[in-house]
Amino acid sequence: MEKIKMTTPLVELDGDEMTRILWSDIKEILLKPYIELNTLYFDLGLPERERTRDQVTIDSAHAIEQYGVGVKCATITPNAQRVEEYKLSQMWKSPNGTIRAILDGTVFRAPIMVKGISPVVKNWKAPITIARHAYGDVYKCVEHRAEGPGKAELVFTAADGTETRHTIFDFAGPGVLQGQYNTDASITSFAHSCFRYAIASRQDLWFATKDTISKKYDHRFKDIFAEIFEKEYAEQFKKLGIEYFYTLIDDAVARVVRSQGGFIWACKNYDGDVMSDMVSTAFGSLAMMTSVLVSPSGKYEYEAAHGTVTRHYYQYLKGQETSTNPMATLFAWTGALRKRGELDAIPALIAFADNMEKASIATIEGGTMTKDLTSLWEGDVPARTVNSRAFLCAIRDEFEKFRNA
Repeated sequence: MEKIKMTTPLVELDGDEMTRILWSDIKEILLKPYIELNTLYFDLGLPERERTRDQVTIDSAHAIEQYGVGVKCATITPNAQRVEEYKLSQMWKSPNGTIRAILDGTVFRAPIMVKGISPVVKNWKAPITIARHAYGDVYKCVEHRAEGPGKAELVFTAADGTETRHTIFDFAGPGVLQGQYNTDASITSFAHSCFRYAIASRQDLWFATKDTISKKYDHRFKDIFAEIFEKEYAEQFKKLGIEYFYTLIDDAVARVVRSQGGFIWACKNYDGDVMSDMVSTAFGSLAMMTSVLVSPSGKYEYEAAHGTVTRHYYQYLKGQETSTNPMATLFAWTGALRKRGELDAIPALIAFADNMEKASIATIEGGTMTKDLTSLWEGDVPARTVNSRAFLCAIRDEFEKFRNA
């Protein structure tokens, strides 16, 4: 059959280590045989980010602004050990944080559910979607190592030159400190994105911070959400029979564990990072999670929500066989291709994405899966553990059934 043609490039952001290997295999086995893949390629692997002094990350974000849809592989956010390993000139910041800061969007993450794998929390019956604020906070913070005694101050100089000072801490000895920020404009965009997503999906929206401790920073989030909801969305929520409520982050955790799922949980940037990993693991696996960044202007970046699977990559380099789950990376591709099909009015591309996702789920439900899922399997058929490439080939065989039906 003739390959599906694309009219607008998809912005492709390649990544690091084992996920980079999976990225290439997915394209070879599942995409290129069926699609005339039209992408604008950016290599966000750590060596290229070092060579360009991370300009490649900035350029890729602006390309998504221009073309509307991007798909991103998992990337390394270097620590001290990675600086030494990759001989870096500096500890480059999180590529995800850089891209999110430029696009100023909200990340929505939800588990991929399959029959035969039950959530660890037995009362969860429906997916929990994490809405993660994707701007500022610890991902764009400024840090300082205090080598000895001294005073740390928070200083704000207004545009008219007026200066405000707060003492953070009088250090009697060595320590560390950091300064982070957010803006009313970004928090407002976050709130609108969450309310609109809740309305579109007809799900309750929960929002949680720690405003009892952070009486200005976190409280500002709470106030902006409340003001926008009452002014613009309360009536729509009421008509749809859905609910918005605010609670403290620790209370939210207790409520989430006792719930049956089926709602959106909005979190600040770091909280969303942690809670999305918790939710995805409790539903089955970190590799069974969809993730999309949606900007206020309607730009989309799909990605795998997990890391670069370093341990498997080192095994791969030794020539050992690995059984790495590619589902989140595959769903990043299908999500981006579906959105590209919707924006460009290409029904065949939308159908391709739908059928590829159905085929991947059917493969697992038929008993063929990667090692991370085997121990979780409760299905009626015996589990068959395969390596990563064999799993992708099994999905291709299943996809052929959907395509020819």
